[in-house]
Amino acid sequence: MESQSYPQQHHPSLTAEQIRQEQAAFMTQVYGWMSVALLVTAAVSIWVASSTAVLEIIFGNRIVFYGLLIGEFLMVVSLSAAIQRLSARMATILFMAYAVMNGLTLASIFLLYTGGSIASTFFVTAGTFGAMSAYGYYTKRDLTSLGGFLLMALIGLIIASLVNLFWQNETLYWVSTYAGVLIFVGLTAYDTQKIKEMNIIGNAGTDEDRKEAIMGALRLYLDFINMFLYLLRLFGRRR
Repeated sequence: MESQSYPQQHHPSLTAEQIRQEQAAFMTQVYGWMSVALLVTAAVSIWVASSTAVLEIIFGNRIVFYGLLIGEFLMVVSLSAAIQRLSARMATILFMAYAVMNGLTLASIFLLYTGGSIASTFFVTAGTFGAMSAYGYYTKRDLTSLGGFLLMALIGLIIASLVNLFWQNETLYWVSTYAGVLIFVGLTAYDTQKIKEMNIIGNAGTDEDRKEAIMGALRLYLDFINMFLYLLRLFGRRR
């Protein structure tokens, strides 16, 4: 999911060093909220996987499972569309609620893959994400054109994945898997650069600053989760 990017605004009274420090503080806030959301998702997933009763409620009833998936989609769309009208506290609550709902559905990976392969894939994802996010933060290259290409590729990936739900073609499954990894690796760098640019310099500590950080954290959270799931297809050992 791509949210709107904004031209960066600099407060005229700030020095270049002060701007750099504020950017760094803002990105630290973004990564902090992203990390909290990932921890919440992981904790909920592990809890669900350890409870036979909860697993039966979620995965034994298609209405509940698909209802959660639809709810997740609607929550992301609503948060992105209404962020300017929401308070910083409400935006944070919705983000954490989304992380909880995602944890409920992601518990399915513990039914499909071994715990060891899930853990190792998580660390591979973390390393790859860290490297690409650092590149996006520090590079002087404008990644806008890359982002446009990746967005088109993402739309193609979504269509191919939906088609393969009915077609069940193994070749398309693996092509979409490798494509998914490459797309979200690239989006991690692109989104990091755009999040850095959308930060309004001079509003540190305000509600607007907090909401900017929440939206940035949501984008990177989605990149991380999707990269992890596609890498899990490659490296995960099935039960």
